[in-house]
Amino acid sequence: MNIALWIITGLLAALLLVSTSKALVPREKMAKTGEAAEWVLDFSPAALRTLALLDFLAAIGLVLPAVLDIAPVMVPMTATCVAALFLGAAIMRLRRGERKTIVIDLFYCALAVFVAVCRFGPWAF
Repeated sequence: MNIALWIITGLLAALLLVSTSKALVPREKMAKTGEAAEWVLDFSPAALRTLALLDFLAAIGLVLPAVLDIAPVMVPMTATCVAALFLGAAIMRLRRGERKTIVIDLFYCALAVFVAVCRFGPWAF
């Protein structure tokens, strides 16, 4: 089970690192990449940079505390915050009427909740 948790944690961290592109790519260019990316036009560039910073910090918080064995309790705490982040994304998509992409956000939310519950509980560091 520990290996499965590491794989899921790595997947979430990689996903969060990829999503930091919000800070690097102009909003208009990102919105043209597809229907699922049009949400960026609802946010200011400063808000997108803030989201990208939070994504980056979350990716680090999911992996480094356990790898360095410095405050490993931060892993399930970060996973809880990541679940809240994806739940917020699902709510934003629901408000925008993007029902197809809500399932993906809820799936990632469920993965983060799974990591948080397992790392707080039976498979804690």
